[in-house]
Amino acid sequence: MRESTIFQKLLPVILVLFLVAALTGCGKKSDEKKAGDTAAETVTETVSEADTEDAGTEDAEAAEDRTAEEQTEAAVETDEDPVTVRVGSLKGPTTMGLVNLMLNAEEGSAEGLYDFRMETQPDVIVSAFAGGELDIALIPANLASVLYNKTSGNAEVICINTLGVLYCVTGDDSIHSIKDLSGKTVLSTGQGATPEYALNYLLKENGVTDCNVEFKSEATEIAALLQEDPDQVAILPQPFVTVAEMQNDQLTTAFSLTDEWDALGNDSQFLTGVTVVRKEFLEQHRAAVEIFLRDAEKSASRAVNDVPGTAELVVKYGIIEKDAVASKALPECGICHITGEEMKKALGGYLQVLFEQDAKAVGGSLPADDFYYMSE
Repeated sequence: MRESTIFQKLLPVILVLFLVAALTGCGKKSDEKKAGDTAAETVTETVSEADTEDAGTEDAEAAEDRTAEEQTEAAVETDEDPVTVRVGSLKGPTTMGLVNLMLNAEEGSAEGLYDFRMETQPDVIVSAFAGGELDIALIPANLASVLYNKTSGNAEVICINTLGVLYCVTGDDSIHSIKDLSGKTVLSTGQGATPEYALNYLLKENGVTDCNVEFKSEATEIAALLQEDPDQVAILPQPFVTVAEMQNDQLTTAFSLTDEWDALGNDSQFLTGVTVVRKEFLEQHRAAVEIFLRDAEKSASRAVNDVPGTAELVVKYGIIEKDAVASKALPECGICHITGEEMKKALGGYLQVLFEQDAKAVGGSLPADDFYYMSE
């Protein structure tokens, strides 16, 4: 292609040379030399100009190609540029399901980048999430709906992370079911969250109207009170049930709130914890959220299938003090990873039950369909 272009540029010069030769015949050698020198110079200049023009064209095309390639690489880099996801969870089963991911993140073997924060109070996590300090939060199921309503839909649930983990613990051997709480004082955590509303619902459905519920700030506080007086009655989540029972052999599990819920036959499932993401973060970093879901699923699966290894991490991250307690508690913690339509059905049914009992339990109204994230 380049040779053809040069030939076209030289064609007029060649024609001029032939014309000069025809007119001058066999003129003096000096004249021929001059004419030849002149023609050679002309040809050299023309070739040089052609080379320069072609080189300029090639340079321009190459520069254009490089610019386009650099723009593409820059765009890809922007799209795939990793973002550190700020994750908040509660000290208990939700974080126990995450400890394997927390270790992977420390070692750099996780698929995503994370900054983890663990708290003992759900309201602290909720406040940080609403204030934009957290991108993803593992919180009580009903609080996810409350957040959705209070933030004008800026909370989207991406998975269920724990099923029912609440149990009645006491040394009082007269208590075997929810109905036996009539006339009793019950210690509980989670005021304004799943424990309060689940307990109230079960008491109401079983016709118990004279149970006095006293709320404490932390499960460890209740465990300490039970150790002092095992005849007290408490509603505790795992792993604190196991902690309390191993501290005092007079304590036993009287019943599970999940069993009491299922006995009502209300076509719903008792849930404890869900994972939510800020919708604005999801819109900006959907890939990072999908990566988190994959990482969280692997972590939850290992928590269920590798109890000894996970128990060590539960101790490492300060959730439980001893391996033996962690190993015993883990299988009872309801750790799971439920997404998509199954998540929507289970959570929607649970929230419906709470709404019918007390609308404020879910923030005043049931969330719309955009509350439930459907992975692509």
